[in-house]
Amino acid sequence: MKNKHAGWQRVLLLILPYFIVIGFFQFFGMLAVGVSLNDFSEDLALSDYQKMIVSFSSLIGTLLVLWAFMKLFDKEKFINVGLHLKGRLVEGLVGVLAGALIMGLGFMVLVGMEEIKFTAFNFNGSQLLISVLTFAFVAIMEELLCRGYILKNLMGSFNKYVALIVSSVLFALIHGANPNIDAFALFNLFLAGIFLGISYMHTKNLWFPIALHFSWNLFQTMVGFNVSGQDAYSVVEFSMTEKNILNGGDFGFEGSVFAVAVMIISIGVIELYYRKNKKKLAVDKVNTES
Repeated sequence: MKNKHAGWQRVLLLILPYFIVIGFFQFFGMLAVGVSLNDFSEDLALSDYQKMIVSFSSLIGTLLVLWAFMKLFDKEKFINVGLHLKGRLVEGLVGVLAGALIMGLGFMVLVGMEEIKFTAFNFNGSQLLISVLTFAFVAIMEELLCRGYILKNLMGSFNKYVALIVSSVLFALIHGANPNIDAFALFNLFLAGIFLGISYMHTKNLWFPIALHFSWNLFQTMVGFNVSGQDAYSVVEFSMTEKNILNGGDFGFEGSVFAVAVMIISIGVIELYYRKNKKKLAVDKVNTES
């Protein structure tokens, strides 16, 4: 008989070893980019390049832990977290375009409302490449963890919508120590967890949420916003008339009421799409994983 408690038990079991291993990999990642042991007691301000290396180190640690858990506890191939590629190219492209479109429109609306004011254009090819790689590492790492493993296992123990809500709460809490965070930003991160997880709930495939997560973060910073409270290189620079929940303030666009509206509408659209195409998607899932 299948143990319905096994899913949430594996998630609970994951927490401590995950943070130990990630802490270990981040520690050596920082040493690799020249952060001395004495610097660890200070308020570190890493360069974008250093953040990229630390993000890559965190991704390697995440891959190692999740591979071990999938093999030892889930008794499944690692690819079953949702990495089947067959037939997923369109979903990935849609995810990238959706993130770019949302951030582009958000920027233009806020400029039109005079909430933000364009100040400079600052193109730097090497910095752009670093940003692309950093946000790719972050998107893959967080989607593997929060959707590919946590949501997947919770869905084995609970109703899929309950599992989505619980995984989204955990996703928000993981970002609870981010700079410039407040209760409203934390709520937005919870919505982001649902926004990113709802397609996985229906397909158990990660390529759409990975692409959307990557694009959301990358284009958010490209047009000048902070990303989840953290500053990074921007092609476009702007000033804010006043930092508030209309423009997101120091947390970034995802700390704004516009992000709330966009995510709620998008969640509804994605849910309706998957409900309408339920039978077709079930067939596609069998074909792509066979």
